[in-house]
Amino acid sequence: MTSKVESELVELVLDVHSKRKLEQAAAHAQMTMSEFVLTNALEAADQTIEGFEKIVLGADAWNAFYDALINPPEPNELLKRAVSRYRKRMGCKPGLTGDEEYDDS
Repeated sequence: MTSKVESELVELVLDVHSKRKLEQAAAHAQMTMSEFVLTNALEAADQTIEGFEKIVLGADAWNAFYDALINPPEPNELLKRAVSRYRKRMGCKPGLTGDEEYDDS
């Protein structure tokens, strides 16, 4: 039994020059224009998404980041106040870090 893949239609409005350019490029790539546009749009989408979701650190930055994770500094007063405000807004009981369970009765 074969499964049917749902398809959706996307319309694209182009000027004549842009359409001719895409048709020429698709012909060179031995693809239909739809295949060419979809393939290249998906590659561009992957690059765009990666650019927003992936962080690349050099060696010095990575070492500083890793050290901060492994050896975090003690929270200062500003951070303590921010956590307190957050807990109040979220309805958390004071003193809980979020890992402990508590009896509400």
